[in-house]
Amino acid sequence: MLSINPSEISTTKLHSYLLSAIAPRPIAFASTTDAKGNPNLSPFSFFNVFSANPPILIFSPARRVRNNTTKHTLENVLETKEVVINVVNYAMVQQMSLASTEYAKGVNEFEKAGLKMLASDVVKPFRVAESPVQFECKVKEIVALGKEGGAGNLVICEVVKLHIHKEFLNEDETINQQKLDLVARAGGSFYSRAKDGFFEIPKPLSNLGIGVDNIPLEIRNSAVLTGNDLGMLGNVESLPKTKDVNKFAKEHAEFVIENKVKKHTFAKAFLAKNDVISAWKVLLME
Repeated sequence: MLSINPSEISTTKLHSYLLSAIAPRPIAFASTTDAKGNPNLSPFSFFNVFSANPPILIFSPARRVRNNTTKHTLENVLETKEVVINVVNYAMVQQMSLASTEYAKGVNEFEKAGLKMLASDVVKPFRVAESPVQFECKVKEIVALGKEGGAGNLVICEVVKLHIHKEFLNEDETINQQKLDLVARAGGSFYSRAKDGFFEIPKPLSNLGIGVDNIPLEIRNSAVLTGNDLGMLGNVESLPKTKDVNKFAKEHAEFVIENKVKKHTFAKAFLAKNDVISAWKVLLME
């Protein structure tokens, strides 16, 4: 058995052990605004429910291990004391993952991830319209657990209003867990789907994805491609070069078609195999 004293290994390695061993973890897709009203959206898996009366949710934006900086979400809740926590299901998990990219302050992750902003009733931060359940919250307290990289910050939130899409409810207004189809976080690039177990999404943090907002409207408005598909397409640093697209076209003449539905269907088949670059080449072929 490997026995470890936390003080004798790097924070990075300890962080990896913790995230891989303590899993799956629910995901708080936290929507905030800064003092000027600029929206921000980011997922956190240090999250759970801790009380029903009053209704209390707690999530923890940790200080970055690599450089001991704080995340925009933490900065925003310190300024405004409000947050919306949206739950994440399988239909939106790729877009949620794209929103975890560390875009510069002021960049709207709703737009980058191709998610709709829905006005809240009580608080200023927007809700994620695609989320099955959304919790409008007032921040009661923020507890800093340390000052070094990797230290968490407990954001203690009281739910002041919750919203549930009716399609996820049974006739007696209880939540149908099968229809809800929640996903949870594990270590590395792994996630867990409540219905099917573990699956993997490449982490988008090593570079800046172009974002769904930079995908041509013809593709964004596709009748074939889903939000998850668009999230995958938006998680590329740049589009394939014209010469590479032309070479691909010569090698795969069967994909050179004018019918958009068929073209998008071919692209979707590549996305199902996690071959995002080939999907883009199909979509960009003339």
